[in-house]
Amino acid sequence: MYRMNFYESTCLRCQQTVYQVDRVGPLKDFSFFHSGCFKCAACGTKLTLKTYLNSQHSQDDKEVYCSSHVPKSGPGHLDGQAVGIRSALNVPRSSPVVNEQIRGSGRAGTFDAEALNIRSHLSNGHSYHQSGALDASTASASLAAAAAVHHHEYGRFDASALHIAHALRATEIQKAYNKAREKPIDYYLDKDEQTRLEMKHRKEEDDLYRKFARQREEEDKRMKDEIRAKWEKELEVLTTRFEREIRGRRRADEHRVLTLKMQQERDDLEKNMTLRRDKRKESLTRKLLEHERAATAALVEKQSREMLELINEKRSEYMMAESLYLDEGDGLTEGTPPLPYPSIPPAACPPAVPKFQLYQDPIEFSDIDQIAISVAQEDQKTFTDLVRQLVGRCGSDVEKARTIFRWITVKNLNTMTFDDNMRGDTPMGLLRGIKHGTESYHVLFKRLCSYAGLHCVVIKGYSKSAGYQPGVRFEDNRFRNSWNAVYVAGAWRFVQCNWGARHLVNAKEAPARGKSDALRYEYDDHYFLTDPREFIYEFFPLQQEWQLLKNPISLTDFEELPFVRSLFFRYGLYFPDRNTKAVMVTDSTGAATVRIAMPAHMQQSLIFHYNLKFFDSDGDTYDAVSLKRFVMQSVVGNIVAFRVHAPRSGTLLLDIFANAVTPREYLTGEPMKFKSVCKFRIACEELQTVMVPLPDCASGEWGPTKATRLFGLIPVTHQDALVFAGRELELQFRMSRPLTDFMATLHKNGVEEKKLGRYVAYTVTGDLVTFNISFPEEGQYGLDVYTREGQSTEGEKHLLTHCCKYLINSSKRN
Repeated sequence: MYRMNFYESTCLRCQQTVYQVDRVGPLKDFSFFHSGCFKCAACGTKLTLKTYLNSQHSQDDKEVYCSSHVPKSGPGHLDGQAVGIRSALNVPRSSPVVNEQIRGSGRAGTFDAEALNIRSHLSNGHSYHQSGALDASTASASLAAAAAVHHHEYGRFDASALHIAHALRATEIQKAYNKAREKPIDYYLDKDEQTRLEMKHRKEEDDLYRKFARQREEEDKRMKDEIRAKWEKELEVLTTRFEREIRGRRRADEHRVLTLKMQQERDDLEKNMTLRRDKRKESLTRKLLEHERAATAALVEKQSREMLELINEKRSEYMMAESLYLDEGDGLTEGTPPLPYPSIPPAACPPAVPKFQLYQDPIEFSDIDQIAISVAQEDQKTFTDLVRQLVGRCGSDVEKARTIFRWITVKNLNTMTFDDNMRGDTPMGLLRGIKHGTESYHVLFKRLCSYAGLHCVVIKGYSKSAGYQPGVRFEDNRFRNSWNAVYVAGAWRFVQCNWGARHLVNAKEAPARGKSDALRYEYDDHYFLTDPREFIYEFFPLQQEWQLLKNPISLTDFEELPFVRSLFFRYGLYFPDRNTKAVMVTDSTGAATVRIAMPAHMQQSLIFHYNLKFFDSDGDTYDAVSLKRFVMQSVVGNIVAFRVHAPRSGTLLLDIFANAVTPREYLTGEPMKFKSVCKFRIACEELQTVMVPLPDCASGEWGPTKATRLFGLIPVTHQDALVFAGRELELQFRMSRPLTDFMATLHKNGVEEKKLGRYVAYTVTGDLVTFNISFPEEGQYGLDVYTREGQSTEGEKHLLTHCCKYLINSSKRN
């Protein structure tokens, strides 16, 4: 059954639904036609994207015509109202100096050699393209250089002069992403022509796969012959020895013993040869696969180059005649179009603007993402069809890269099943490289980018991937990986489709209205156009220039960088201390501190937790005490600190988790899912002080910060997590919103909690909450405070929820 999707539009001619497979467009004002309806409105002549014309007489006429019947402005009617001349004449001036070459005398209703830069054409034949206006002082400086080169003057110029503005824009510092809309590929490259090149590539690919198959058969036969020869030789040795031994035995029981021994040795030999065969086959398969991957990558590199050459050639031809960008009349972006997409891939260099200047929230791509999701539900027989469906409504290179990235992440290629007899001309045959293991996400992304006209490279290097732990050295191929850089928005930017891919998960946050509504597509946006300064924490390229950093780092520096996950950057976290490394060495007391800074907008919602275990054994207890009790987590301002005290010399693994929740979500008391943001190896080489565990309080941060952040409970008497007290202590808080049913529990190592219950009491006076604690003996105590809000508007009563905790040192000397 056909599913309605994002591609369905209405044919301008017959007003019936037009589907992707039979669609022509978008044309003027985003109009569409059936391929059968795409005829001249006057004579019915069949049209193509190269031969159709729009009315020159009326801007409101969206119909298409042939060259013989297109409505035109008649003789004597070409005035200031026609063909957009008025908009050209009314361009705002960027300088009080009048540029006569462009504006002329400004007489309304005239069209002469003074207007629209025609004088330069008449006088010297030079033509220039409009690129926008820049600062007049900068223009003057560039103009002086230009005049020195050409050895003649052009008259009076300012920054709005068309030919110098283009040169200025080419040399100025790269600015933020310009979202001008480029026309779809249908405008300048015929689908059939692109498909013909794809078919040529597919034949090359078929030949390569047949070559792979022959090589595998030959190598398999050679291996089997070698194993068989060794088997026969060793069996002959065994048989000869048996025959020699049995000739010297005359008794029947001795014959039986020797026969059984012979049979056992034969079975052992057969098992040994089978193991050797399997091991040899595994090694051979691995070597062949590496060779096949390299050959496939080389072929895709060649084919991508050829596809880009075709697209660039047709794009350049089109740009000679018309603008590549949809104009204001199409209801799209105003302003000067960006420089044309480069036909030759630029050199690797750092992007001048960060990712957030391209887009600040993935929601900006909601329509583009929906296209990718819709296309992923359908099957395509050619890459040409696939990519045109993906990028048909994309008006920028960023959007093209985005929809390809999202298609790969939605498709979930790792879990796809393939038929053994799958051919290259079937829908799933497009992805046969994934089945054979010869094509990775990154090679596929590069291939699809070439069909969209985007430069893309596959980068090889090391990654802190599955199995990696802080401090591990990159000494072999265990953590080798590959990823992409795609040239969009005027710079090379990183894409990691494999790490960005996620699978379908149940959407529990909203009631399902139907089967499809119960599922949502999860992916990691961090790995799309990742900033180099963040990407380098997880990926290290073999070629230094592909770090895309102004100050590249060494492999040793990469190993020493903290082991962080994508969530670390999504929450905007950073390390305020320059000496924060993957391996944190303790001082002589066994203490080391990891400090993480939060951005201002996340301080009210982020909650942290941690886990501590021994690095080598995965054990999480020491002398039957949880290692968590050897970490003190606290929050002061925008800094969350984890102070670890090693209970003995050795190495520990500190895993730090985080989650962003609202106070209302926290107050429900429901379990929350925390995800790892970073890991550290804690190395304690020598311990001169015996450490005791912290009191057995609730997990999480110490101090009153959480009480203020989530409950509006403001500390009056004690703002710090650590409190020094005598034998009695009074703690006071002020409520900024109604709370009820307070509770506090006291903890001390070696003392049962219920025995300490009678030493804690609280009172509420107005908005002031007072806790009075008396300590039965000196020592270190932990105090947990719980509370809850009054009944919600729905009448629901919240559970008692942990509010905050204090570490208290009680002594008569305090």
